[in-house]
Amino acid sequence: MKVTARPELNYGDFAFSEEREAQAQRILARYPEGREASAIIPFLDLAQRENGGWLSKEAIDYVAFRTGSASIRVYEVASFYTMFYLEPVGQHVVQVCRTTPCWLRGADELTAAAKAKLGIELGETTADKKFTLIEVECLGACCNAPMVQINDDFYEDLTPERFAQILDDLGDGKQVAAGPQNGRRFSEPEGGPQTLLHINGGEA
Repeated sequence: MKVTARPELNYGDFAFSEEREAQAQRILARYPEGREASAIIPFLDLAQRENGGWLSKEAIDYVAFRTGSASIRVYEVASFYTMFYLEPVGQHVVQVCRTTPCWLRGADELTAAAKAKLGIELGETTADKKFTLIEVECLGACCNAPMVQINDDFYEDLTPERFAQILDDLGDGKQVAAGPQNGRRFSEPEGGPQTLLHINGGEA
């Protein structure tokens, strides 16, 4: 795609790094010529990562420039999805799922534990800029409720105590294994298989 200067946009010095520019080119190659606006969402993700975890006006204008879109159109997309942030966020963005399965299994307790551990309310960032705390709707891991997403990773089958320990470890710069936190494998039944244990009179 050939892009030309657009005076209504003001993206300043914002641009993709060499690595992200290569990713951008691979993304654009998925779409027919003239359909570059289809890349708005993946380009916003690239821009957010390039910009330290949030989307400034310059980053939004740059995505508009690269996708041949109106800036307001890109802003509409960025402001609609909870995965995009229009203000600076902490190093670790903690998203507590609050939809019905997680709520029934203790999402409120997870939120309370995070508030107590981090000393902030929902939508706030800690003074050391390490954590931002928000609640979101379904993250799609209902079998492993309650769960949270921290940056790109899911932490599932949580208790308030385990969640608080994860926050402590991340705050100390430690690596924390993502996925279920109660020992189960992926979304398998707790305690192992519960059905089809015997087939034709023998063990499954």
